[in-house]
Amino acid sequence: MKRSKRFEVLDERPVNQDGFIQEWPEVGLIAMENPNDPKPSIQIKDGKVCELDGKKREDFDMIDQFIADYYIDPTVAEEAMAISDQAAAKMLCDVNCPRETIVRLVKGFTPAKVVAIFNQMNVVEMMMALQKMRARKTPSNQCHITNVADNPVLIAADGAEAAFRGFDEMETTVGVVRYAPFNALALQVGGQVGRGGVLIQCALEEATELLLGMRGITAYAETISVYGTEQVFTDGDDTPWSKAFLASAYASRGLKMRFTSGTGSEVQMGYAEGKSMLYLEIRCIMLTKGAGVQGLQNGSISCIGVPAAVPSGIRAVLAENLFTTMADLEVASGNDQTFSHSPIRRCARTMMQFLPGTDFIFSGYSGVPNYDNMFAGSNFDVDDYDDYLVLQRDLMVDGGLRPVTEEEVIAIRNKAARALQAVFKELGFPEITEEEVEAATYAHGSKDMPHRNVVEDLKAAQDMLKRGITGVDVVRALAKNGFTDVAENVLGMLRQRVSGDYLHTSSIVDKDFNVISAVNDRNDYQGPGTGYRLNKERWDEIKNIGSALSPDYFDRGKGC
Repeated sequence: MKRSKRFEVLDERPVNQDGFIQEWPEVGLIAMENPNDPKPSIQIKDGKVCELDGKKREDFDMIDQFIADYYIDPTVAEEAMAISDQAAAKMLCDVNCPRETIVRLVKGFTPAKVVAIFNQMNVVEMMMALQKMRARKTPSNQCHITNVADNPVLIAADGAEAAFRGFDEMETTVGVVRYAPFNALALQVGGQVGRGGVLIQCALEEATELLLGMRGITAYAETISVYGTEQVFTDGDDTPWSKAFLASAYASRGLKMRFTSGTGSEVQMGYAEGKSMLYLEIRCIMLTKGAGVQGLQNGSISCIGVPAAVPSGIRAVLAENLFTTMADLEVASGNDQTFSHSPIRRCARTMMQFLPGTDFIFSGYSGVPNYDNMFAGSNFDVDDYDDYLVLQRDLMVDGGLRPVTEEEVIAIRNKAARALQAVFKELGFPEITEEEVEAATYAHGSKDMPHRNVVEDLKAAQDMLKRGITGVDVVRALAKNGFTDVAENVLGMLRQRVSGDYLHTSSIVDKDFNVISAVNDRNDYQGPGTGYRLNKERWDEIKNIGSALSPDYFDRGKGC
């Protein structure tokens, strides 16, 4: 058959390399409005939920029971459920309806009721609501710092640059599990070189992750996964109660933590029970709130390809972010795994959170080239920094980053590599050579780094755990070798563990170690002129990108 040349060109477009599927409700391949979803209902008897979305208490699974006992507020449930779906949706969009009113009523909604409300809303309306419902007034951002070689020198340099560029949280993980102590240590040092107050984590299996936190090497965690169906939950040998216990273990040691969930995970694991992806995710969010955790990482995360393949899937991802804020939880709103070959589509998906602002717009902007991102690559990476800065400038939006100069970045990367070099020497770890310091200072990624002796590094990393090295040892090593400012910054983060202030919802720590959270920076948006607004200093910072010509350029006669 003779083909249209236009269609031949379209067939080669990046978007047509993506995977798409028609809705298939029976297996859960439907984002919203699944005819198999239950209808909203609730019955309260003697202050106890005895029916939830058409299911009697004796038929509850463990997630239903946890939601009924620890999430639903029986004192507001009947009032909240009596509000029509459309009226509730209008309250979310209405700038005259305060955030506090929504937060109170949400405690009485059932999962099916929330889905029914969102079925009334388009993405613009959801974005309007998200701007109002975000817990912390000031938006922020988180990044990933990893590399395929688990090279600690490069992690320190990349962490320093990312912190200097404006990220308030940084997350690392490993290719080889036994490298974890070195990756965490390198990010701790590098992050505090970039600026004081940056929170770091190392995503691992939970026992090691908790141990590194208790030793004062990391400051928070977010990879404690919860799921929306009982079968998927128990496949991981977990229950809502065991997850709540783990959350209390983190909190009791002064560690900030949030759960992780995401639309599509149950479909990906084969147990969606024929329900919509959003319905199951709403259950996860309610479970998180019931467990007393201060926040949630969601936005589909590593399952983003599943909702992205079905109609309205990206809308459902926005809806799950919105409901997290309605539940008065911190939201790290995804965008941290690339899902499309199309740069247009990746940008459009990100705008859902970038424009209204969330507590953390990315759960992991890739602060490294995507070829080094061990979390499978992000929607945006280091090669997109300038595009992101221009988007902030074009739209007068605070996306959490700031322009920097090449000279500043070179200097901060070099300092971080040298600080880690000093710590390794002081603690008796394998040498970091001058060649490595030089390479990390100017590197684009791991392809530009000399190879380290992996066997010796792994032995030393495990020895770090056996010797019981803590954050205090890192402070001493830095101070002894002349990095007193970095030592003070690391010590400042250890002090945060004692005060516990950064366990508050949506907490970040500024360069002067002041905690900014939903307690002292509560979102008060109620229409134009309210809520978060760029002050002059921040707007001047955002708009003065390096490539913008100044009036002086023309005054010097260099213009046309």
